[in-house]
Amino acid sequence: MDFVQICIFAEAKNFSAFMNISGCATVVKHTGSHYLLTELPEWNLFPAVIKGKLRLKDFNSTNPVAVGDRVEYRRDASGAAVISAVMPRKNCIIRKSANLSRQAHVIAANIDMTFLVVTVSMPQIKLPFVDRFLVTCQAYGVPVTLVINKMDLYNADETEMAGHLRNIYEKAGYMVLECSAVGGEGIWQLREMCKARIVLFSGQSGVGKSSLIKALDPSLDLKIGEISLSHRQGRHTTTFYQMHPLSGGGFLIDSPGIRGFGLVDFNKYELSAYFPEMLKVEDNCRFVPCTHTHEPGCAVKEALENGDISAERYESYLGMLEEEGKYRI
Repeated sequence: MDFVQICIFAEAKNFSAFMNISGCATVVKHTGSHYLLTELPEWNLFPAVIKGKLRLKDFNSTNPVAVGDRVEYRRDASGAAVISAVMPRKNCIIRKSANLSRQAHVIAANIDMTFLVVTVSMPQIKLPFVDRFLVTCQAYGVPVTLVINKMDLYNADETEMAGHLRNIYEKAGYMVLECSAVGGEGIWQLREMCKARIVLFSGQSGVGKSSLIKALDPSLDLKIGEISLSHRQGRHTTTFYQMHPLSGGGFLIDSPGIRGFGLVDFNKYELSAYFPEMLKVEDNCRFVPCTHTHEPGCAVKEALENGDISAERYESYLGMLEEEGKYRI
């Protein structure tokens, strides 16, 4: 083999090795078919694409790859990263798509904590939305904390309502934080809970997620919107799901405001298991399975009468049982 042949052989071998280069990384942003990845805990972003159809077992979703997913990738001939597989998820938050009732949308995956941000008013809290979100977190193994935001803006009646909401959800078994991006209330608790974790901030449009995140970490440059006075709803300020590194440690996923939340793959006999306060007592029901609606000797209905289960949560449960097709508020 002469010198030229040796060079050609070496180049071919190097090219072949380059084509086989692969690795694992975390999705930190996606816009359609384009993605940004990094190999956490390092924050060295690089773009990636999906070529061909990538399907996940047991998931019929509009987005096979979500922010927070751990993916395998390889480099093509041009050196570009191509996502080849999604690694098994430890958890995810999934909802029924707003426009495609038979398909689902994965909000985020592999989350250590979700903060569901709500407001008593401007916009007014919608308990069916909150409870559907919480049920989904319970079902898919995502720890969740309820954050009542804008505490500095409330009058006496609204402050009393915030206390009532806190009582409902703490009694149900959830952690509840009262926060103010302006006054700083609850911000240090949020900051401590984010350290060394991947956390998701979610909620309806206008609840002040971006302002809260900005107070949490002023170094993040997030858009902050205003409430539409004509519709009493928030305007979308976050367009894409995106992960950010926090200066105090940890990583935060910001999400667009959600106006509807439909449940995915539930049946009437398993639904109550995702209400922690019902799960505590339902083994004492006379009949198994029990829908906790009309059956005699129902421990859940007894707990409701005794005040151990709130009427508001029970009404949400009944609404989910009756739900048909997509859900939108």
